[in-house]
Amino acid sequence: MNIVGVPYLVKAPLVISFEKISEDREEEFEREFQSLSEVDSDAIGHWLKLQKAKGETGDTDEVVLNLLVELHRKIDKLEKIILKGDKRLLKLDITSRIEEIGFHHFQLEESSFEENAIYYGRVEMVTYPQRELPIFFKAVNTKLAKVNSIHEKDEVDWASYFRARERIMIRERRK
Repeated sequence: MNIVGVPYLVKAPLVISFEKISEDREEEFEREFQSLSEVDSDAIGHWLKLQKAKGETGDTDEVVLNLLVELHRKIDKLEKIILKGDKRLLKLDITSRIEEIGFHHFQLEESSFEENAIYYGRVEMVTYPQRELPIFFKAVNTKLAKVNSIHEKDEVDWASYFRARERIMIRERRK
């Protein structure tokens, strides 16, 4: 947060689906949040990380390796759809546009939050690979929220996206 207690935010055109946490759905939200963790939803990515940690990818072209991993993910997804049906995410009550983001905050274009309420949501991230990023957050006011819980890799991607949007904003100011 900056000097006056307002978080530093930059323009970021994202979409979020969310719902206020109620006792009857809290366990469902937690289960989905955990199922969307990197280990559970991205076995090949987890395997690749382990191989890199062991130093077994040193002689490999990083770009080609990443493209092969993405291809493997798509094949895995198709296989799951064919064999078990598509893995459906929970339906969330509200979909809204995010106007600005910070390292731990985001602000909606329109007032949709109940102040101090706790929510579960999924942000449609525009990173590669594109995916929905699950988060738990608390409403600071009717438009501003603070992220309470996010997976480690998702936090890195969120921060990278924030910095990229910040660089765009700085370049636009210089013009």
